[in-house]
Amino acid sequence: MRAARIRLGELLLALDRTMVTLQQAPRGLDLPVASVALVDADDVRLGIAPSAGNADLFFLLGVPAEAAVRWLAAQPRPPVAVFVKEPSPDLVRHAVARGAAVVAVDPHARWERLYRLANQFFDHRGDRDDPPLPGGTDLFSLAQSIADRARGMVSIEDAQSHVLAYSASSEEADELRRLSILGRAGPPEHLAWIGQWGIFDALRSGADVVRVAERPELGLRPRMAVGIHLPSRTRRTPTFAGTIWLQQGSAPFADDAEEVLRGGAVLAARVLDRMAATPSTHTVRTRELLGLADSGDIDVGAIARDLGVDPDSRAALIGFGAAPSDVIALSATAFRADAQVASTTDRVYVLLPKIGAPTSVTSWVRGVVGVLQREAGLTSRAVIAAPLPGLTAAAAARVEIDRVFDSAARHPGAIGQITSLADARTTVLLDEIVAHVATQPSLVDPRVRTLRERDPLLAETLQAYLDGFGDISAVAGRLHVHPNTIRYRVRRIETLLGTSLDDPDDRLVLALGLRATEATQPVKAPSTNSSNRSSASSPSSSIPRSGPRSAR
Repeated sequence: MRAARIRLGELLLALDRTMVTLQQAPRGLDLPVASVALVDADDVRLGIAPSAGNADLFFLLGVPAEAAVRWLAAQPRPPVAVFVKEPSPDLVRHAVARGAAVVAVDPHARWERLYRLANQFFDHRGDRDDPPLPGGTDLFSLAQSIADRARGMVSIEDAQSHVLAYSASSEEADELRRLSILGRAGPPEHLAWIGQWGIFDALRSGADVVRVAERPELGLRPRMAVGIHLPSRTRRTPTFAGTIWLQQGSAPFADDAEEVLRGGAVLAARVLDRMAATPSTHTVRTRELLGLADSGDIDVGAIARDLGVDPDSRAALIGFGAAPSDVIALSATAFRADAQVASTTDRVYVLLPKIGAPTSVTSWVRGVVGVLQREAGLTSRAVIAAPLPGLTAAAAARVEIDRVFDSAARHPGAIGQITSLADARTTVLLDEIVAHVATQPSLVDPRVRTLRERDPLLAETLQAYLDGFGDISAVAGRLHVHPNTIRYRVRRIETLLGTSLDDPDDRLVLALGLRATEATQPVKAPSTNSSNRSSASSPSSSIPRSGPRSAR
């Protein structure tokens, strides 16, 4: 697999004036670009903004002009370009003096859409060794080819109506096209009208070209659209993967525009299938580093060089569950330009190759989880492994993170929404030990099964007694009975079991057996406050860790 050599001018041409406008380019447009990072106002204020050595392009999100000038002046070498909404003359002047291009971003553009489009362009701009497809090997080239042939303006969307690529826009681009490209929702009356006529249903259900008439009162130009359908490996019917939209400009559509759109849909399906099946080199190397790829022994040093990170510095790895990968990637690279992101079906992993205090990582993770809850209504779980001694520990840390997620799935209330490997270790180990004992009947003391069968109330009391470290008052409070009742039950238990509960080995075996024979009982993490261990509400494990306490 070979990396593409992309120049600044190519990227700006693909993003088009709908999204960006070049202000100044003192070193020209032929400089190679391959990476982008985000800097927000807090990064600059706190002095943690990434340096120009970490990326070629920088998106400045809400950074005041004065702060942007200070950040730029502090760079040991200038970035290729900075992207800013409404750049000030002072920033443009200082950037030009440093040799950095300045690109103005449309004030209505969503930064996450621009970030996603730029990275997609980097990842899939003819960077494959596969034979080239007619009309271009990437979606941007394909969109422009269709636009040229069909005489209109093209946008290619995924199944969720997110714009993946588009052709150059003319002055006749209507508001619906412009807002869609900028990542904003179209006007409600426009979308309601399109949905009213069953256009979306027609695109999803068949391969026919759909014509959408002009609506002058809504400012909508005439359109054609065709669905993109991928052959399904598991079903007879193809899978709907997106739509190609063709908006008419000042000239009428070409006579064979429908035929061009149908051919474009076939090529788009091939490109999307290829993109899904063949991730970028960067993604492959990150997955190898985290042990997510079946690649045998890996050279961590070589991978680190490919990713442009230090293999020996203190690192952090964070796993997120029930979180959208693109949102996590955007937030991670805004936090740290050298962040590496990889995902599986249900988890997203963020590797931070060089960290300071782990508390800053925890603070960022809390912010991400909070934003997902507030803005998307998603309850995401996060597990933090930090600090790691270097990238050689990343794969093992990812396995440990997965163990925490697996344990939390079995016992959702036993592990916090945001936790670290250290905080979750005891709970996870106890869960796995109990799960193993439960699958091996010979490891369960038969006296436990007998006690459960003969007197479930005594079995419950025994478990509470072990959980409470033999504290009669605490156990009585937990079970809402008199302490004398607990003392009586403990004597009966010792008689039935034929042993004394003062023996630590007996307590350990009995505690494991009780856990293993009560599948619905959640595993409890040990209390971190020793002064509370005797409390009735203490979240301690049922495995006693201290010496015997008198029951009498």
